[in-house]
Amino acid sequence: MSTASAPIELAALTLVLALVGGLMPLFSKIKDNPDTLRRITGISSGILLASALLVVVPEGFELAIGGHDEHGHDEHGDDDALAGSVALVILELEHGDIDASEAIEEIEGLLGGHNEDEDSHDEETEDSHDEEADESLSESIEHVIEEVESGEINATAGIEEIEELITSHAHEEGGHGEEEEEGLENLIIGAAILAGFIMMLILEGSGMGHAVHEEHHDHHDEHGHEHVHHSKAPWLLVLGLSLHSAADGLAIGSAAAGSSEAVTALVAMAVLIHKVPAAFSLGVFSMHEREDRKDSIKDVALFALATPVMIMVSFYALEGLDEHFIALAMLFAAGTFLYVATVDTLPDIHNPETGREALKNVAIGVVLMILVLYGADASGMIEHGH
Repeated sequence: MSTASAPIELAALTLVLALVGGLMPLFSKIKDNPDTLRRITGISSGILLASALLVVVPEGFELAIGGHDEHGHDEHGDDDALAGSVALVILELEHGDIDASEAIEEIEGLLGGHNEDEDSHDEETEDSHDEEADESLSESIEHVIEEVESGEINATAGIEEIEELITSHAHEEGGHGEEEEEGLENLIIGAAILAGFIMMLILEGSGMGHAVHEEHHDHHDEHGHEHVHHSKAPWLLVLGLSLHSAADGLAIGSAAAGSSEAVTALVAMAVLIHKVPAAFSLGVFSMHEREDRKDSIKDVALFALATPVMIMVSFYALEGLDEHFIALAMLFAAGTFLYVATVDTLPDIHNPETGREALKNVAIGVVLMILVLYGADASGMIEHGH
């Protein structure tokens, strides 16, 4: 991010939405309709599932492998394309179609077009390029051409050096060591998602569950789920859902720290869309479990504050760190999303009386998220680099 204003605005927006969604049941009668509550829970789970699989996981994976810069440019792909074009020029030279001087001119022309694509974001990425120890292929070739033009070497020697650079680039791209490194990176990426999932599972098992919808469903249905434990202190369940809310903040804050406004917008949209239904579910649960409305308001406030606080904490903690660490934080949050989305709906889906309806509600949530993302992309609201 260019400034810290965007995370602050997003933090404020999540706070308002969570308060509105959480306080709504406290002052309305919709909480007394179990079918409506199941529908809201199912749709919210579908939105969360689509958010994790369509937004947070892909963006986190892309950031982790470092395939694109913040403007969506595939830096490795650009060098590969340049290498291929230069190789064709060298092939022309070997066939006698052109001489060494003409080959240098053609390569310089290719290099000019390659660099022109990067000029629009050179100023914003200058600091990051300065920190890189290794030059890109285009920069190395440019230096050779400068040596030829200054008379330090002749055109033939320049072509030989450029050919060595192309050969070296090809070996680096196809090296076994890089394949092993990519395999390890992929393993770490998967481990980050798994860690988020397992953390929520451990919290659920220790009593700090988030699935409050099961609790308030059981107040209305005689066929309540067998695994509901009403002996749990309400504050433990509220804390569990608040921890999930904090994971929402981690997703947004880490995306913002990654210096990509497009990615931040996508992740924020995914979180904001399911924020109101999640807050509503907490508000309903709190109304059923608390005798005093003031206690319910405190529960909602804790949940509402968790996301914006974590947005700011994660943003300032991760800002300036290597993008791999930022990506792992995003993927960890995605793991919590996947857990919440699946566990929220599995009990109802396994129930013969509610299974079809629950599945339909999840599908509605997924479709809604897809339509929102498609509409945002088509309208140009999100300039995504893919």
